[in-house]
Amino acid sequence: MKRRDHIKLTDDERDEFLSGNLNCTLATIDANGFPHLTAMWYALIDGKFHFATYAKSQKVINLQQNPKCSVLVEDGDTYSTLRGYTVQGRADIVQDAELAGDVLIETSKRYAGLDVGAAGESVEKVIRERGAKRSVIIVQPEKVMSWDHRKLGGTY
Repeated sequence: MKRRDHIKLTDDERDEFLSGNLNCTLATIDANGFPHLTAMWYALIDGKFHFATYAKSQKVINLQQNPKCSVLVEDGDTYSTLRGYTVQGRADIVQDAELAGDVLIETSKRYAGLDVGAAGESVEKVIRERGAKRSVIIVQPEKVMSWDHRKLGGTY
């Protein structure tokens, strides 16, 4: 077995890893051809990264010019504890207030521990109003890579 295959995350490990991490890095390409990296909160919907962001943000402008992007979720403090999941793909930019509201509600649940139902209709209404001012970036995966150095058992 190749080392890469040995350290790859299984589907269950991937799901646990992505649900347990809060931040990712979204990489887009700016007008000068340089990477533009942004820390983002994300929602996973139908297995795809979704981001709610302002339509005039630099990342949206970059993706309108070039839809290629990468998303990285990683953790670990030493080489032997490094884990990560990377998606390379193309981004769709969607103007859909309802979807943006759904993404914001999902991220509010994950990041703020918000129980939208218990918080009441007024909280959901405010979140959905914010969604009306946002675009949604959906990353369509073309290549996926993952690793978990903990599987190496301390050997390199």
